[in-house]
Amino acid sequence: MALYRVGNSKELDYNMDNRDSKHGKLLPCTEDRIDSGLDSLKDEEYNGIVNEMERLKMNPAEATADYCNEPWKLELTEDGDTLLHLAIIHEATDYATKMIEHSRNDPFLNTQNNQRQTPLHLAVIMEQPQIVDRLLKAGCDPRMVDECGNTALHIACKKGSLHCFSVLTQGCTQQLPSILATTNYNGHNCLHLVSIHGFLSLVERLIELGADINAQEQCNGRTPLHLAVDLQNLDLVRLLISKGANVNSLTYGGYTPYHLTYGRQNMEIQQHLYELTAQELRDLPESEDEESDEEPLSEEDDQMYDDFLWMGQK
Repeated sequence: MALYRVGNSKELDYNMDNRDSKHGKLLPCTEDRIDSGLDSLKDEEYNGIVNEMERLKMNPAEATADYCNEPWKLELTEDGDTLLHLAIIHEATDYATKMIEHSRNDPFLNTQNNQRQTPLHLAVIMEQPQIVDRLLKAGCDPRMVDECGNTALHIACKKGSLHCFSVLTQGCTQQLPSILATTNYNGHNCLHLVSIHGFLSLVERLIELGADINAQEQCNGRTPLHLAVDLQNLDLVRLLISKGANVNSLTYGGYTPYHLTYGRQNMEIQQHLYELTAQELRDLPESEDEESDEEPLSEEDDQMYDDFLWMGQK
């Protein structure tokens, strides 16, 4: 059985650290698998898993009797992977299909490993649209998120996986509105991700599916149009404007997309947005320092605070 490794991917300036809510620590956010899933297994454990997977080839009559206890669903590696996770990682499609067929509407399909990845997450990462389709039809939950807050659709958008994207959007129509509104732990929804990575066809498709074209990312309030200016992507700027993006939208700091053209090279983007931006919003907002009318403390004012005591002394 060949080993497949899926490397880390980072989002350049847009990737933020994941925060551990329990301990308040910042942890690096890794959205893809960084190990094969079998590296941590001992030889006897590996052989045991192979034997369990071989049992999936039995005929239907034997399967009905043997699957009553379903001990194979309880097998976990040190990484928290089930046999289904491993079958997807190693592209053992026949094994994965058999396990999915015997797990319809079973919570087993939503088992999360130590990276909180479900089999659906891994099927998208490993570019297996047929397995994605089988998982959805078998009752897995496409709203579940991994340790970085990404649904399977978030991952498909980040990778630009057209086949998995199509299967997911067609196979979870009821849950789709909530998924499109979901932001990962970097504050990005699906439309933000395809905008950042410049997948124009997916941008257009998401808008057609009901994604909010003016949704603000949670870190500083940039809309997809702000992101397009940041990335100096003229085609994306034009597409978003043609689809009704609000050129007067403001970030949390009060900046329009036009403001973000200052100091950037593409003058065509700047001119285009200048003409569309409301006149009263063309000037850069004043900084807090400029708005502040407070005078520095005088020596007399400073003396007002010299009566603090520390361990009985001034």
